[in-house]
Amino acid sequence: MSKLIYLDNAATTAVYPEVLESMKPYFTEYYGNPSSIYGFAAKSKKAIEDSRSTIAGFLGAKPNEIYFTGGGSESDNWALKAVAEAYQGKGNHIITSKIEHHAILHTCEYLEKRGFEITYVDVDEDGVIKLDELEKAIRPTTILISVMFANNEIGTIQPIKEIGKIAKEHNILFHTDAVQAYGHVPINVEELNIDMLSASGHKINGPKGIGLLYIKNSVKIGSFIHGGAQERSRRAGTQNVPGIVGFAKATELAAATMESRSAYETKLRDYLIDQVLSKVKYAKLNGHKTKRLPNNVNIGFEFIEGESMLILLDQAGVCASSGSACTSGSLDPSHVLLAIGVPHEKAHGSLRMTLSEKNTKEEIDFVVEQIAGNVERLRSMSPLYEDFVKKQEKK
Repeated sequence: MSKLIYLDNAATTAVYPEVLESMKPYFTEYYGNPSSIYGFAAKSKKAIEDSRSTIAGFLGAKPNEIYFTGGGSESDNWALKAVAEAYQGKGNHIITSKIEHHAILHTCEYLEKRGFEITYVDVDEDGVIKLDELEKAIRPTTILISVMFANNEIGTIQPIKEIGKIAKEHNILFHTDAVQAYGHVPINVEELNIDMLSASGHKINGPKGIGLLYIKNSVKIGSFIHGGAQERSRRAGTQNVPGIVGFAKATELAAATMESRSAYETKLRDYLIDQVLSKVKYAKLNGHKTKRLPNNVNIGFEFIEGESMLILLDQAGVCASSGSACTSGSLDPSHVLLAIGVPHEKAHGSLRMTLSEKNTKEEIDFVVEQIAGNVERLRSMSPLYEDFVKKQEKK
């Protein structure tokens, strides 16, 4: 197959033409600074507030609870650091999970060095957080629970409503990193008892460099970036008007197509999983089989290195990954795979493929063929696999 096959939509997505068209006027025609007082700038300001209303409606939030940021990582940092600062009079304990994105984990490490105590709750073999352990971890000094909505590597969707209920019953704030879930599964912050939520535009066919933090009005936290009065004085800096407009347009499109898109991607996802597992020995699905994002496939292959597989797939025009794009330069095995019980020596052999509604069955058939051939090729060069086969033959 000569064309590019893109299966790394968890890392980023293509900007849809409709999104780009919605952004263009705010680069060249309505380029006024939204904080200026003249009429020309008012067009930019109105575009921001209309976008805020669109996104708030999608989340079941109020417009004044939506704050625009530079992306998901900034939103995660803001949520944790601001709560830690604002509520340290109440306590210094935060609960999270062992499979969070590094934007959460590294922020927790930062806070630990500053006297905060963090509990990292275990997950089961499918990557689902252990609710009983979560509740047992609560202390009188617990000020925040932060658990991701869906995992960026293995796609497992967490029991967010149950976590929100636990947090509410104990009068603890609940933040969720919904960067991977936003626009892919239904989210209503009121129904799920979510106090804060992070999301990012470029995961839903919007532009890069734009994100949001939902902060419930009852949550009293301070500014993250100091300076001007933008974002109701909580996040200073001239707003990214084209990015905000594009984010809202992408949200609008995602909302309109979510049901049909999810059904299509789920069908394609399950087909890919079934084909790979039926054609490749010693391969295992990572993450929950059904409680996972519609477009996420993560499979572990014994006796191979995931990086070698990625190189061979790239040569065939297939874009995939071995885990989070944010840790692509790391030689360490995935912390997510280790947390679900994958042995250290096997954690290097994972392949993550994240689909979109643009992918076809023909593309998937080609990818499966490439995977099967590449696994056979890589294992033929592995002394570990050779020893394993010999032992199997002796049995």
